[in-house]
Amino acid sequence: MHHTIEVRGLSFAYPDGFQALRGVDLHVSPGEKVALVGPNGAGKSTLVLHLNGILRGQGEVQVCGLPVEDKNLGRIRASVGLVFQDPDDQLFSPSVREDVAFGPMYMGLTEDEVGRRVQLALASVGMPESAARVPHHLSGGEKKRIAIATVLAMEPEILVLDEPTAGLDPRGRRGLIRLLAELPQTMLVSTHDLRMVQELFLRTVVLDQGQVVADGPTAALMADAALLAAHGLEA
Repeated sequence: MHHTIEVRGLSFAYPDGFQALRGVDLHVSPGEKVALVGPNGAGKSTLVLHLNGILRGQGEVQVCGLPVEDKNLGRIRASVGLVFQDPDDQLFSPSVREDVAFGPMYMGLTEDEVGRRVQLALASVGMPESAARVPHHLSGGEKKRIAIATVLAMEPEILVLDEPTAGLDPRGRRGLIRLLAELPQTMLVSTHDLRMVQELFLRTVVLDQGQVVADGPTAALMADAALLAAHGLEA
């Protein structure tokens, strides 16, 4: 079985000695949408940052069949769209169009192809008319959508999102959940939003103190009050 994401025995310690991951195994199949939950400091963001080589620990990480190592980083970063918790980390151009075009231009695509991808990515996030807008003037929910569009323009196989609903008002959150439900990509989403998890993901992985403590059908995990309480989660 070809897993889109294959993590085996992954451990990682920060320079100050904090052990963030301790032997994590995670396999995500093509087309699967998986939630990653756990308390603050569980290692969720650290794990996510290994999937396109921003962090490198001990153990094996393969994405789309490629080991995460220097010679593959260009291909891996085109295959794995990473959307950070704070969209301001991803939006830095004077216009939405330039932000969304940045990745495809960097890939050396023709002007026509870049234009096609920008239009397609903005349409995919429900903001086809926003190319000329100033990212700085968008609402929180709109910024999240544009951050996702910047990643979709690379036509990735996998979307990895860190706390996508954090800081959104109810309408922005609802719109984002609808968007994630419609996107076809394989998805790994790190989140504290257990209501979203129940709506969107058939499978949930619980991480605590750098280890996978549960991995299974969302409905079963969310019904296990003792498991949730033990790992600082509330149904």
